[in-house]
Amino acid sequence: MAVVFREVCFPPLDNVSISAPDGAVIGILGEDGSGAASLLRLAARTYKPVHGDVEISGISQFIGPTDPLEWSFANVLLLEHALALHDAVIRAQAMTAIERFRRRGSTVLILSHEENLLRELCDELWWIHEGRLAARGNPAVVLREYGRHIARRIRIWGEQTHSVLAPSLRRGDGRAEILSLETLDAGGQPTMVWESGETVGVRVTVRFRQPVADPVIGIMIRTRIGFEVYGTNTELEQICLGPCAAGEILSVLFSFSCALCPQEYTLTAASHDPDGVWHDWLEDAIAFSVTDSRYTAGVANLRATVTVERHGP
Repeated sequence: MAVVFREVCFPPLDNVSISAPDGAVIGILGEDGSGAASLLRLAARTYKPVHGDVEISGISQFIGPTDPLEWSFANVLLLEHALALHDAVIRAQAMTAIERFRRRGSTVLILSHEENLLRELCDELWWIHEGRLAARGNPAVVLREYGRHIARRIRIWGEQTHSVLAPSLRRGDGRAEILSLETLDAGGQPTMVWESGETVGVRVTVRFRQPVADPVIGIMIRTRIGFEVYGTNTELEQICLGPCAAGEILSVLFSFSCALCPQEYTLTAASHDPDGVWHDWLEDAIAFSVTDSRYTAGVANLRATVTVERHGP
């Protein structure tokens, strides 16, 4: 084995035992502070373990984020976010060099947050979580597990973070005021992160400053580059809200399945007359995210199922 960790302890790493064979490209991933970076630095002999042993066979070379990409001979090549700052041409050259290392029997350890890079280059992934080896094996399998973990972490963060109204544009005649705009999870709790596929809600709370005979409350979801994804209002949904008296407050809840792909979105809300005269219009008033355990391209997550028929030659 070219790289061997035996019962290694170096905070936050706790009793980690794992090895990498000759001629393998191993990806290491984990959140900041997980111990993934410490594991690579121990292999580079930058750190010494508090307990346990790290064995490296032959000559090793370490390349960090700002180090020049010099591909001298090494039995063990250690890359710490080494390609993150480089353009496509240099990255392509680097991937060719890494493949050369693999073919001549060298072991390559790559620490990176770039999932596509890890999926394309690596024979095996090591996922380090809270100082321990959480998973190792096939890159596709480990990345799915890691993706589910990250989706949960982002969702928890979203539940603890409150949306703040910060519209890029506000307009209207002032007969009504939008007091709050909230994105809600399946349980009706405020969150800034939706999970693709769950039933979610948008709650618009409006106070009327003057009497309004027939108000219409609506929402619009856009991507971060302004593409309109989905919009509706109470008139389209055949809900009559009026008449509303001065001082009256309405909370309107729009519920639907979040059939969106993971990315960032904005939410616009408005109160207006049926003929389109605005009382209060908040353009891109809040931002929210959609997460999922796997990548899907585009905007609409159609949750396809796949069937295959195989025919003879």
